[in-house]
Amino acid sequence: MSDTTGFATGSPDSGPLVEPILGDPAATVRTGDGVALVVADYHAGIEAGLRYERGVELESSADLRRIRLLGLLDRTDADHLVALGDLGHRVGGADGAEADELDDLLGALLDRVPVTLVPGNHDTGVAERFAGEDGFTLADTGGTRLGRVGFAHGHTWPTRDVLAGNVLCVGHEHPAVRLEDSVGGGRKERAWLRGPLHPEPFADHWGVNVAALAWHDPDLVVFPAFNDRSGGTWVNVDGQGLLAPFLPDALVDDRTDAYLLDGTRLGPYRTV
Repeated sequence: MSDTTGFATGSPDSGPLVEPILGDPAATVRTGDGVALVVADYHAGIEAGLRYERGVELESSADLRRIRLLGLLDRTDADHLVALGDLGHRVGGADGAEADELDDLLGALLDRVPVTLVPGNHDTGVAERFAGEDGFTLADTGGTRLGRVGFAHGHTWPTRDVLAGNVLCVGHEHPAVRLEDSVGGGRKERAWLRGPLHPEPFADHWGVNVAALAWHDPDLVVFPAFNDRSGGTWVNVDGQGLLAPFLPDALVDDRTDAYLLDGTRLGPYRTV
């Protein structure tokens, strides 16, 4: 049974820390000293990558992606942009059309707000390309924490400091759900995942007792991919496992819900 309540994470007394933007694969986050617009898995230059990797010819949507992201900055009045990894697409480093798209994108963003990139597994060379640009910050591979919210891409274990907040935001998974109608037809929809975390896998990874963690029962928010051409993991289909090294072991499965971009709550992601 679904509803359309959407979700937001944080204290009901102080307001939400993370608030998805209904209809878009993005969220606003209160960072302690402002409001950040947060997106994951932009995959600039994906069309060039698909041509090289799979022989698929698609017209570039670079301009549309950039306009969509800049429009979200305008709508939210955010004063910072956080990219949760895979800003670029080619694992071996950007060139050609991908490099052009990244240059146009970062130029337009940095004219408006500071940008923090939490590097993902596709971001080889992106940091070097923009090192020294005013307003551009490269986070550690294990993520960063701004106020009470931690940010990581998800392809590596987050640092202990990143996990010391109230919410952990990650990308990398490109979560999606397969929805079937009454006659057996199906479609894929991008989705959010949100639920609490078990501390034990993190304590085991660091070789410490749970009591030694600065643990505030954080919620995990897994962002859908901003790029709608980047594929995804069908989280409700057997055989399609999650990718992060701490998932699914650290998830409280029966309390981790999937939500569509329009805010529809689908219930526990395993049983959608």
